[in-house]
Amino acid sequence: MGMSHTQALQEKHTKLDARLHDEMSRPVPDSATIQTLKKQKLMLKQEISQG
Repeated sequence: MGMSHTQALQEKHTKLDARLHDEMSRPVPDSATIQTLKKQKLMLKQEISQG
């Protein structure tokens, strides 16, 4: 269970990274969306590092 849970978290992190990149590539990026995505990525990264 541990490895598949970690893999799922890493997959979510990768998807958030892609969404963040897409948002930043827009002509007028939404700063609130960017901030939210960055916070979500950070929380996932912390959860991944905790095991």
